[in-house]
Amino acid sequence: MLKDKRFLLMFGFIIWVLLYASLIPLSEKIMSLLPFESTSHLGKALAFFLYDAPKVLLLLTGVVFAMGIINTWFTPERTRSLLAGRSLGLANILAASLGVVTPFCSCSAVPLFIGFVQAGVPLGVTFSFLIAAPMVNEIALTLLFGLFGWRVALLYLGLGLSVAVVGGLVLGRLGVERYLEPWVQNISKKDIAYESELNTFEQRINAGALAVKEVVGKVWPFILLGIGVGAFIHGYVPENFMASFMGKDAWWSVPLAVLIGIPMYSSAAGIIPVVQALLAKGAALGTALAFMMSVVALSLPEMIILRKVLTIRLIGLFVSIVALGILMVGFVFNLVL
Repeated sequence: MLKDKRFLLMFGFIIWVLLYASLIPLSEKIMSLLPFESTSHLGKALAFFLYDAPKVLLLLTGVVFAMGIINTWFTPERTRSLLAGRSLGLANILAASLGVVTPFCSCSAVPLFIGFVQAGVPLGVTFSFLIAAPMVNEIALTLLFGLFGWRVALLYLGLGLSVAVVGGLVLGRLGVERYLEPWVQNISKKDIAYESELNTFEQRINAGALAVKEVVGKVWPFILLGIGVGAFIHGYVPENFMASFMGKDAWWSVPLAVLIGIPMYSSAAGIIPVVQALLAKGAALGTALAFMMSVVALSLPEMIILRKVLTIRLIGLFVSIVALGILMVGFVFNLVL
């Protein structure tokens, strides 16, 4: 049974590599069979979609499978255990780093928040984790690497972690515990004991396959929607159109992008193809990434969920500090790239 699992794993990896390497010729072959001129608006949009859709889904499947295996070592219980009792600063860095490799989204915000409080994790450290988890996750980094290269992915990683660490430190220094909802303040502290239940090769492979089923099965419609929007922008929006209000010369473009992004909601996988299309039409990289970060890190649905445990004043502080950090990221990207 174990040998069968290893054989299937190796076979699946080979198939994945072959498919990924064949994306360009396959997409070009399909386009050649369609009755559309490749230089027409519709032809450009279809070419964008036929190449990017399988590329993004393949990347997402591979990364989610690998992270599903890795996450068998990083359950919520172990994450809380690792963060409890650490010194400030170091704990914030560790929390933000764990946010990158853990699979928690906005729907997990409240139970994770309560669990961290019970474990005695400082509130500032908890916020560092909650900022990093949706914004600087493995999916965002993989897609940024695949679409824009390692330089952009690494810069995004460094600046995103900086926002999470500094934001958590600032909130911790402000002593915002008094702005928690009263019932959260009264939660008793509990000692966390971690015990892994997934410790065999077969169990970890099954966990990876389950992660693909749950994550990819849930987000693929949003990914295709995002790529569809990106394809429309790529095919129909005139060249350099976005430069007029999202270019480097418009200093107000970064704050505007953040304000537009906050009420929206999408995963990183769904919004990155849109960012790619905006860039192709003249948007500045920093402005486009600030828009993406505000969508995934400060979405209105997540704020509504967090309202169960945070007062409106604390939510306002949280949004303001993270928004300032995102503005910094946008301006830095526009300055250095």
